[in-house]
Amino acid sequence: MRKQDSGFDYHRYHRLLREADSEDKRLALIELLIEEKARDQLAAQRASDRAAMTAHTIARVLRNGRPPAG
Repeated sequence: MRKQDSGFDYHRYHRLLREADSEDKRLALIELLIEEKARDQLAAQRASDRAAMTAHTIARVLRNGRPPAG
């Protein structure tokens, strides 16, 4: 069995699937899953961008050096 993702709320999705007893509810569940996956991917991309910017800034500071304090 696959290891569950920390952000994946298995019990919530299982409950929603059980309650999806009509076509409209099933479509709403599919839309919810797509939206939440997209939001998770966007958050991961933003975190990656922040890490890249931080690494770039650190590299620039180290390359240029700073004068001794005092």
